[in-house]
Amino acid sequence: MKANALLTLLLLFLTASQQNGQTARIESLFDDDWKFSLGDIPEAKSPSFSDASWRDVDLPHDWSIENLPNQEAGKVIGPFSKESIGTTATGYTVGGTGWYRKTFTLPANEKFSQTLINFDGVYMNSEVWINGKLVGNHPYGYTAFHFDITEFLNPAGKPNVIAVKVKNEGKNSRWYSGSGIYRHVWLIQKQSVHIAHDGVFVNTESIAENEAAITVLSTVENSASNSTDVKLQIRIIDGKGKVAATSETPVKSIPTGNEDITQRIKVPKAKLWSTGEPNLYTAEISVISNGKVTDQTLTAFGIRTIHFDAKTGFTLNGKPMELKGGDLHHDNGFLGSAAIDRAEERRVELMKANGFNAIRASHNPPSKQFLDACDRLGVVVMDEAFDQWVRPKNPQDYSLYFREWWKKDLKSMIYRDRNHPSVILWSIGNELNERADSIGYAIRKELVAEAHRLDSTRPVTEGVCEFWDHAGRKWETAAPVFEDLDVAGYNYLQKAFESDHAAYPNRIIVSTESYAAEAYAYWQGVEKHAYVIGDFVWTGMDHLGETGCGNAKIGQRSGPRVGLQPWPWFNNYCGDIDLCGNKKPQSYYRDVVWNNSKIEMMVHTPIPAGMVETYSYWGWPDEYPNWNWNGNEGKLMDVRVFSKSPLVRLELNGKVIGEQAIDTNTGITANFKVPYEAGVLKVIAIENGEAVSSKELKTTGAPAKIRLTADRSKIKANRNDLSYVKVEITDEQGNVIPDASIPVRFIVSGVGTIAGSGNANPTDMESFNNPVCKTFRGQALAILRPLKNGGKGTITFMAKANRLETGEIKIIVQ
Repeated sequence: MKANALLTLLLLFLTASQQNGQTARIESLFDDDWKFSLGDIPEAKSPSFSDASWRDVDLPHDWSIENLPNQEAGKVIGPFSKESIGTTATGYTVGGTGWYRKTFTLPANEKFSQTLINFDGVYMNSEVWINGKLVGNHPYGYTAFHFDITEFLNPAGKPNVIAVKVKNEGKNSRWYSGSGIYRHVWLIQKQSVHIAHDGVFVNTESIAENEAAITVLSTVENSASNSTDVKLQIRIIDGKGKVAATSETPVKSIPTGNEDITQRIKVPKAKLWSTGEPNLYTAEISVISNGKVTDQTLTAFGIRTIHFDAKTGFTLNGKPMELKGGDLHHDNGFLGSAAIDRAEERRVELMKANGFNAIRASHNPPSKQFLDACDRLGVVVMDEAFDQWVRPKNPQDYSLYFREWWKKDLKSMIYRDRNHPSVILWSIGNELNERADSIGYAIRKELVAEAHRLDSTRPVTEGVCEFWDHAGRKWETAAPVFEDLDVAGYNYLQKAFESDHAAYPNRIIVSTESYAAEAYAYWQGVEKHAYVIGDFVWTGMDHLGETGCGNAKIGQRSGPRVGLQPWPWFNNYCGDIDLCGNKKPQSYYRDVVWNNSKIEMMVHTPIPAGMVETYSYWGWPDEYPNWNWNGNEGKLMDVRVFSKSPLVRLELNGKVIGEQAIDTNTGITANFKVPYEAGVLKVIAIENGEAVSSKELKTTGAPAKIRLTADRSKIKANRNDLSYVKVEITDEQGNVIPDASIPVRFIVSGVGTIAGSGNANPTDMESFNNPVCKTFRGQALAILRPLKNGGKGTITFMAKANRLETGEIKIIVQ
């Protein structure tokens, strides 16, 4: 279904479903008008407590991304503190305890039997109180959860107070988690006979030339005290808003409690969901009890089939598909973990635009909005549940709660996400210390069995690594790990593909993590062997935390290829795409690996005499597409060329520097030494004696202008919409100056504000979400957001710098 048609249906539905004078259901976005305060304030749970002095916030909200008090150079910069308990893991950000409160009144003219509050994600250890009474708690920071709050509410027409305590305390994460109610919240009101929460499952049973058969499982919940006669009516609505198929069940008596009803529906001339054509449908399900519609729900889904096999690989709708994957954490860069709809969508857009067709949500379930975007844009997903089981990776992490909560959290992930056609794999864990011990075998068996019980239509995998954490243990002893898994997830194990296949020919392998620098070797494994269904690089995009994982260092001698780096590093810097959304060198390399480009070229930053470079396993040499090296005239520059063409030629200012043959059996890289001279450096790919492609790097002029480019010049008057504005330093001719590091001052007016800003430099804390941002390699980013209640109008954004022509852009809010 097209996004606009689906949005219209959802808006109509979520406002109210009304039949025969009775409102069947209301689902209200519950994000606005909260109060927030940091600190442990036990009395805040009381409805009589005064929160008048607290801050006004709207959700999604992440307090860890906000500037800290007592700023001090070298100690506290923006949201970063050298005293952060998470240090390198969380990017030197700070957690703590926070309280959220909201006063709300349910209208007296609406009569409902049940009211739920649904949170899509709160990090972490949350407690929910209604009118001073504890409703429940939820430890895990990444799964959705809901409570029935009916009995806690005051009579309709009288005010209620909800208070939410959030504790992000101690060392509990290996990456930036964010803090607070960082995803959406919904208030859901239902009649006594209704569809249970996340109680619809649409599955494609078969696809034929003229029709598809789907099954719709609906869990009907009867909270009345007596049995009730019920029938279900289903309309399948296509992407144009037209009814494609209908179904109606016979009347059935439903006792108090839950009952599953399954309908098989044939959809004529079904339009299939695929990454190339992500067609979506909507199942409109009406619950009719005693002649009245008592509930009505909408569920988006796609018609598609998936199959995994060691001989045929992964097939989508019967067609082979190689998974070009990237691992992603959940944060949105300068916005922190706040799951603003447009930010979630943009990450998926960037991944697809850079050649990825698959994303691994590592190492936790993503937001619902992220998966919605994957559905709409056509990207498949490995949905991952946990990063630890019972053995901790940090003292206060999820291992403390695993035994009590894993079934609830696994069900939450699977039930919420099972209708997303983009989701093709469930992952139950990543690099578990107990993965090959008796305790790990037992846990895995339980997890896999439960995942299969909850959803038998998708296979189960797990990210498994070598025994670096168990000295002396050999990889060969890992065989029992994969006995219960449908697909074997290999982290950094490309060298084991062929030998393991020889020993276990029916094993289906997916490379769940890999090094960017070894992308060609990993992808050869995918291309050569059907049993290797894809490769997921660590990582697809830069994320906050895991600081300096992708570092490159200069020293007098080669050092160890270590990862995490100390202050002032604050992001991982090993992604193909940087925090601003721009390609990094490894992304250009991957373009050649995946045949999206014939040839690419990088120039290495000069290394001082007597020094050598060492980059981490996840890192990349300090090179980028730049031919501005003033002061290095005549010095030899290291130029690397990526190509699969048999011959490449390098020219400088029209003169041939040299040619090199490329043997794709050994790699796709050619190395040149080029004496620096300003001008044009050009590389040419040659096949059968003919030039088939070329790339150029040009020496630019002096900085002259600031150019602003918005990803969208028109956005909605909605706080969940954003405009991402690229800030570039150019010369008089409009060429971006790739070595420009210039402080730029941002000014915004009109009906918008700056939600986040910064550059892609992983050590430039000063430029993170400040009014003055220094460009990195000639670029920076500002994220504009409509004002709350600002209405329609214009956002005017300006960027100024000394001696440069000011950049100005207007964004229409409509």
